[in-house]
Amino acid sequence: MKLNIGKTFVISLAFFTVSLAWTIYNTFVPVFLIGNEHISGLIKSSTVLGVIMTIDNLFGIIFQPFFGNLSDKTKTRFGRRMPYIIVGLPLAALFFSIIPYYNEIGALFPFDVRLAIMMISVIGMNFFMSVYRAPATALMPDATPPELRSRANGIITAMGGLGTIIAFSLGGRLFNINYRLPFIVGGAIMVMALIILFIFYKEPEEPYSADEEDDSEKADIGFLFGKNGQQSAISKTPSLLYMLLTVFFWYCGFECINAFFTLYCQEKFSILPGDATQMLAPMAVVFMICAFPAGYVGGKIGRKKSMIIGNAVVICSFLIIFILKEPTLLPVLLGIGGIGWSLLTTNAYPAVTEMAPKGHTGLYTGYYYVFTFAASIASPIFYGLIVDILRSQVYLFIFGGIMFILGLIFLFKVNQRDIYRKNA
Repeated sequence: MKLNIGKTFVISLAFFTVSLAWTIYNTFVPVFLIGNEHISGLIKSSTVLGVIMTIDNLFGIIFQPFFGNLSDKTKTRFGRRMPYIIVGLPLAALFFSIIPYYNEIGALFPFDVRLAIMMISVIGMNFFMSVYRAPATALMPDATPPELRSRANGIITAMGGLGTIIAFSLGGRLFNINYRLPFIVGGAIMVMALIILFIFYKEPEEPYSADEEDDSEKADIGFLFGKNGQQSAISKTPSLLYMLLTVFFWYCGFECINAFFTLYCQEKFSILPGDATQMLAPMAVVFMICAFPAGYVGGKIGRKKSMIIGNAVVICSFLIIFILKEPTLLPVLLGIGGIGWSLLTTNAYPAVTEMAPKGHTGLYTGYYYVFTFAASIASPIFYGLIVDILRSQVYLFIFGGIMFILGLIFLFKVNQRDIYRKNA
């Protein structure tokens, strides 16, 4: 059985829009809120900024399991997932596109409502992103046999990386021309991706399942506590909890690097924030290039072995970075870390969906995102407290390494048979 690369590429456009939009959002919305020499800010508190910038993570925890589960139960002539994408994506693009127009819209009122306009745009974008993200991600396992999902997710992960690179490169150039352009062009690209997806992809009437003999499609199951006389998800498959905890600690390690890397470079190597940001580019490029090969490796040697190797690569690269005295090798080591990260993320989501009962792929996709978004909230706060206590940023990669070590401990408890039944 061969992977349908063309179909997988079309499916990946939905995830591409998520990566593109959120990278632009995370890069430029803080500038609108705090301001710079060219843009007057709306707030003065970094704490308030932090709260606003975690809205996407909070919405992810609250809404993505709900809409993922709802899409499992939806049956229309457009499919299970497409109705949520058709509604959520263009509305997310609309609110995304009007974010930089808070001054113009605010001028229509007799008093200063610019912050309120900004918040309405931000909340609208994040809500409608949550409407379609889990259903969009579930398109892949619905249309892909379980043994090919790691390879398919490699293509989707690579497209997500491409969205990030485009947002950094094209978005930065457009911002220098006019600060509204990244959002206008980004919104247009999102709508174009939806049109291509709608025209060229038709959902299967009967989605693939890891266990085609499972007859529990119409019954709900609980995550911690069972429903309808059934075992809970983690009681039925303990590997699910171990895999999700693994993902949680990985993202704790990854997100703290994202949040504090420029401050770390500034303190340890006296590197300007702009130059430090450019040092992350090799990691993003290597990650994108290695995503599909990482999925292929997962299909050959099994997902657990692939993730163990990737986990070890990330830990080693982080520990070497910690002992560096000069920044010369920093981009190289980050690139090596990107290889490990591709082995982890490309195989982790298919591993979770492998444990989903028939008809519950969207719900399990929601579980996956709950743990990743919870890590995105918890990690920067926890590491920030450590920095306040130690009064230094130099332990960033030690903290990240410890998080990945904890993830590796839980990964060892995952049963290979549960996450890749072909190569058990």
